[in-house]
Amino acid sequence: MNDVLDRYFKISERGSSIGTEVRAGTVSFFAMAYIILLNPLIIGTVEDVNGTTLGIPQVAAATALVAGVVTIFFGVLSNYPFAFATGLGINSLVAVTLVAGEGLTWPQAMGLVVIEGIIIVILAVSGFRSAVFNAIPMSLKAAIGVGIGLFIAMIGFVDGGFVTRIPDAAMTTVPVGLGQGGSIATWPAFIFVIGLIICGGLVVRNVRGGLFIGIIATTAIALIVQAVAPSEDWGMATPGIPDSLGGMPDLSIVGQVDLIGAFANIGIIATTLLVFALLLANFFDAMGTFTALGKASGLADEDGVLPDMKKALVLEGFGAVAGGLGSVSSNTVFADSSAGVGDGAKTGLANITTGVLFLAAMFLTPLYEVVPIEAASPVLVIVGVMMAGQLTSIEWRKMEIAIPSFLTIVIMPFTYSIANGIGVGFIAYAVMMAFAGKAKQVHWIIWLVSALFLVFFSMEPLLSLVG
Repeated sequence: MNDVLDRYFKISERGSSIGTEVRAGTVSFFAMAYIILLNPLIIGTVEDVNGTTLGIPQVAAATALVAGVVTIFFGVLSNYPFAFATGLGINSLVAVTLVAGEGLTWPQAMGLVVIEGIIIVILAVSGFRSAVFNAIPMSLKAAIGVGIGLFIAMIGFVDGGFVTRIPDAAMTTVPVGLGQGGSIATWPAFIFVIGLIICGGLVVRNVRGGLFIGIIATTAIALIVQAVAPSEDWGMATPGIPDSLGGMPDLSIVGQVDLIGAFANIGIIATTLLVFALLLANFFDAMGTFTALGKASGLADEDGVLPDMKKALVLEGFGAVAGGLGSVSSNTVFADSSAGVGDGAKTGLANITTGVLFLAAMFLTPLYEVVPIEAASPVLVIVGVMMAGQLTSIEWRKMEIAIPSFLTIVIMPFTYSIANGIGVGFIAYAVMMAFAGKAKQVHWIIWLVSALFLVFFSMEPLLSLVG
């Protein structure tokens, strides 16, 4: 059996082992598991025009189901260790813009996600997605990788309680603050810092499986602290040992999709603009993440291109279709799976491990909550450090390269969006190269995509214009 797995997934050929792949796949799951809790809070409680909500338990179960199936599907067919789950940012776009803003029902909104996914697949099969990927200059690819590294590190800092968002009503001069009320003297921040020290130390010492060991050790410390510290002193709610192992999942929302209702509800033009917004966000979120993970895993070539990139992009498109059919929003390659890559994952076997754990989470929801988010968050910060190493590949002495690269890097964490960073970077690259008298050196696809992003960033007034 081991020989069969080794040959199919090319485990030895890529310098890995079955044990490493299984362990790293587990790390990816724990780094991503928060999506099972977060996605229901984003899309599970919003009422549509009929007053219907998807429901938190239903969204949690379906989120785990679709993530598990798509992650295994991608790992088996692509042999890459890049796990899938509901895309952050895209789910907010569905809930806030499509449902709460435009008045679509949940089945109609998910129907648009399915349509967008089908278009993604067609573009990938045609080779257009690969052409766009190949048109991106190397410095910009490196900047995308670094930006995603800072983005997931920011997620780690926020989820770990080391950094918190400050509401605009506070009238402060900064968007985020240190800890709770300017203090990191809270138990979540304490556990995060301890975890960061443990994970960082193990990585510095080149301990095999250091990130996985770090998660386990930090979880053990968290459970001890939770047992002795009063719950009111936590500041941020963190789960402890569950009272039960779970039960049968409620998958009643799966398949609740209306493919044509939106066109009759809000009109063809408005619906087309919404599909375009979903398409552009998903298209470049995935492309940017593939760029970063390919580089971090060592599987990409010197130009930052993955072998069989076209196949990977086609398979990724099916994630959007599956997410729509599952009523959980578009599923895409998840940047947080870089945690598993950082722990040594190099093949699709890691994805199978991650996917199986997602499927198990449908039945064992309280059990996986034993690992608090503060224990997994330090891994994201360490992986962010690893991905920042691509800074040296950027031509900083050329300002027409440096400016768009810098904007790409900082916009991602500042706006919590990979697509926003890529869009601003593309536009800035085209404009700066024109100022440098090098407009003809800019690939026509970059000009086209920059124009599309200008439409994307103008989406709100365009939607208002069409009614």
